[in-house]
Amino acid sequence: MHPDRQEPYSAGYREGLLWKRGRDNGQFLSRKFVLTEREGALKYFNRADAKEPKAVMKIEHLNATFQPAKIGHAHGLQVTYLKDNSTRNLFLYHEDGKEMVDWFNALRAARFHYLQVAFPGASDADLVPKLSRNYLKEGYMEKTGPKHTEGFRKRWFTMDDRRLMYFKDPLDAFARGEVFIGSRDSGYAVLEGLPPTTPGLHWPHGITIVTPERRFLLACESSAEQRAWVQALRGVVERPMLPQEYAVEAHFKHKP
Repeated sequence: MHPDRQEPYSAGYREGLLWKRGRDNGQFLSRKFVLTEREGALKYFNRADAKEPKAVMKIEHLNATFQPAKIGHAHGLQVTYLKDNSTRNLFLYHEDGKEMVDWFNALRAARFHYLQVAFPGASDADLVPKLSRNYLKEGYMEKTGPKHTEGFRKRWFTMDDRRLMYFKDPLDAFARGEVFIGSRDSGYAVLEGLPPTTPGLHWPHGITIVTPERRFLLACESSAEQRAWVQALRGVVERPMLPQEYAVEAHFKHKP
């Protein structure tokens, strides 16, 4: 089969060429992608004739969201997955918009199949919202280190459900760090402002995230950004945690 000639995903399989952003040099290179429902995975290969994939992404932990402005292409798609329980980003596009939409829908269909197996008693209406998700909030904030004596550094933050991730650059493949945002009942809170003793130069509109382990100090450039972040964070904190989210929280607590 020619790599750009797609099989219908009704067969539970799709393959083709997509432009993928290189992790280190930022160049987009053509890569072969294979989505297989039977294996429950999306794979990509550095060469069309390669026998072993460069990466295998389990459908269980996969998400896809269109990000044209961030990627710099009208049909840009950001795919995230978990590797060693840390978030990994792929930035993809195809010149043909329909092709990219077909890939997006194929990924959602594979997720739907996985969820039907994982949650056999759930209705379709319960599963559809879990097929893919947009980020609750993204943007630049400044942060300081765990001792609160390090200088504030500008970082790109992404709020993906209960994971608050930060990157040096919006197009980084790996997060520099991740913070689990639990519920108020579990000792989490979001406060406007910073402690009065906070040292160093930083943007004027502070946010303090309280977790059972420590406080995270962040700063926004404008009051509008501060309000938007506080609203997004509090929306998560006010939501009761699901049973499976306690396992995620436990992993964060035992991260080295």
